[in-house]
Amino acid sequence: MAAGLLIITHNGIGAALLETAIETVGACPLAVEILSAPKDSDPDALLSQAHAGVARLDRGNGVLVLTDLYGSTPCNIARRLMEGHSVRIVAGLNLPMLIRLFNYPDLNLGEMTAKAVSGGHDGVFEVKRET
Repeated sequence: MAAGLLIITHNGIGAALLETAIETVGACPLAVEILSAPKDSDPDALLSQAHAGVARLDRGNGVLVLTDLYGSTPCNIARRLMEGHSVRIVAGLNLPMLIRLFNYPDLNLGEMTAKAVSGGHDGVFEVKRET
């Protein structure tokens, strides 16, 4: 059984990326929840929602938490989830990262974390003009 996936981002970034990944791959093979953190949100309320999301998603294999920006409110909330839960966190969410995870849905939490990092990293290129 795969780990769950919790996406915590500013505004609707996570929802938009998830929707695009599902359209691209054709399905969502993981148990996923989205938590949006608008600028005026209450961090304590978001933390409570995040704890509830992890509880729903963790079926004994842990939860991978993806955030959009290291050091930001979504990432800080995710870090607080490490107390009392089996979670791993990757900051810097991008579309290649999600698509890579969707292509490897049966990985354990550690492998899933490594795949997210490699997918995010490997999906970034400088596009140069052809000569």
